[in-house]
Amino acid sequence: MADRFPSPFDMETPPGAEGWEQLYAYSSVFSEDRRTYEDGTFWFMDGVHTPEVVPPWDATILEFALIGLSQYNTRHYVIPPAKGVDVRFLNGYMYLSPVGVADPAEIEARVPEFMERAGFYFQNWQRLYDAWLPKVRTLIGELEAIEFTPLPDREAMAVLTEGRGTGSALDLLSTYNRLIDLTMKLWHYHFEFLNLGYAAYLDFFGFCKGLFPSIPDQAIAKMVAGIHVDLFQPDEELKKLALLALELGVADHVSTGTAAEAVASLRGSDAGETWLAAWETAKQPWFNFSAGSGFYHSDKVWLENLDIPMGFIRGYIAKAARDESLERPMAAVAAERDRIVAEYAALIDDPENKAMFEGKLGLARTVFPYVENHNFYVEHWGHSIIWRKMRDLGGLFVKEGFFADADDIFLLGRNEVPVALFDMYHGWAVGIESRGPSYWPREITRRHGIMKALRNWSPPPALGVPPEVITEPFTVMLWGVTSESVKQWLGGSDDDPNHLHGFAASPGLAEGPARVIFSADGIADLLEGEILVAPLTAPSWAPVFGKIAATVTDVGGIMSHAAIVCREYGLPAVTGTAYGTKNIKTGQRLRVDGNTGDVTILD
Repeated sequence: MADRFPSPFDMETPPGAEGWEQLYAYSSVFSEDRRTYEDGTFWFMDGVHTPEVVPPWDATILEFALIGLSQYNTRHYVIPPAKGVDVRFLNGYMYLSPVGVADPAEIEARVPEFMERAGFYFQNWQRLYDAWLPKVRTLIGELEAIEFTPLPDREAMAVLTEGRGTGSALDLLSTYNRLIDLTMKLWHYHFEFLNLGYAAYLDFFGFCKGLFPSIPDQAIAKMVAGIHVDLFQPDEELKKLALLALELGVADHVSTGTAAEAVASLRGSDAGETWLAAWETAKQPWFNFSAGSGFYHSDKVWLENLDIPMGFIRGYIAKAARDESLERPMAAVAAERDRIVAEYAALIDDPENKAMFEGKLGLARTVFPYVENHNFYVEHWGHSIIWRKMRDLGGLFVKEGFFADADDIFLLGRNEVPVALFDMYHGWAVGIESRGPSYWPREITRRHGIMKALRNWSPPPALGVPPEVITEPFTVMLWGVTSESVKQWLGGSDDDPNHLHGFAASPGLAEGPARVIFSADGIADLLEGEILVAPLTAPSWAPVFGKIAATVTDVGGIMSHAAIVCREYGLPAVTGTAYGTKNIKTGQRLRVDGNTGDVTILD
């Protein structure tokens, strides 16, 4: 068994990817300047959010996300045992390193500040959160209002007659800067509540572990289950549309051809127009939903790929036609939640401990819904608009001959875009040809080659020196990185390849044939009763949860999005198996025990 992971400085560049470092911010790649720190630190690949190579512009959002998380931990709330999360890109893949507070005296000194700062939010949670929703919706409206307008052949006379004193190119540059500023602001809003949502849950979690040393992690998680959050609303809208199609007698039209063909066939009749009106209403905002994590510009968004939601609606129509319920098992989840709470509360004899148990549970239930709720507004709705606006800007570069395709803009780093815009401005202002049409086509071709070479590289799960014990709670609960998984990665595990162990993420026991998929494109292949095996799942995959028997993922802890959503849908799940998609083949029969975290290949 190795005593450390590979050094990031020993990692070779894949053939054909030479110069990849220049595509990312100089501060976000490993460098000799910080070798002592970077080589002696533990870094893990974030497979929960970024399982694939990250294109240069997409890295913008990830860097904004990590800096937002970090500043709230370190500078806003002064969370006692945790500072920020450092980030590096290696051969295009993102690696993270949580920065903890090791000195007990420093932790103790941070507690009073945390109590004052976080305490204010906890005591005023509902009022502050009620203000957060309009605030983030306003910001999303500002993003939607952004327009990238082509540079005109001549400025309008109004520019002169109104004495504006500025021109169209300045507006173009300012608009891009505004998009960047709003994107960062969106991620500030994201973490205003998220860290505290986790902090309250983790405080309750730690209290329960102290009071009941043998309590399973899942029992604690189930005590805060049965939540209603907007992240589930897109799925609810699909169910309503399916039932409406049956009620109006237009199910056959809805179920025929592509989404565009189905819509065309519904035009003209009263029933068809009624259904289409509901379809249009559901689109905004609920179809601003990514089929992936939302962190890649290439993730398909429902609003731009209407065959995806239409396919789910057709599945619900077929299910409802068989008189099967489309409802989430909310009553059963709530009943199980209340049963577990009552059983553990009954074991507490000390009145003070009982009061603390009830208080901490109450706070966790109050704040925990935000842990999922923010996901729709930021990663899905907000990001969907950002990707669309960047494609609009890419279209301007295509018009001016800089790019062949609007998506080529994502091969530029965020700070390269203003330079290219200035080149366009220069040529337009002077009345000459910009350099861009000669420079960028060959450079884009080179960068496409680099991305292709990086995708063929197999990134190690971790780098650097592992800690003796993984204790940082976010790392364990969200990312599923534990002392056990580190041991497996180091080659110290002699586990049977036909048996995998992960997090008992959602209760239940199921057997069935495996269906291994690596992206949302494979969802259509899932059959009734199969067990979904994937690197990770996305919230937008929820419509298939009523079809499959269980879920197994490679990454993610008990508080990952996959774990939370599976619990709310009553679907057995084991997350963070590390090798699920490597060891399991489609068609093999599996036993998934969501109560213990065990997955057994029966064939």
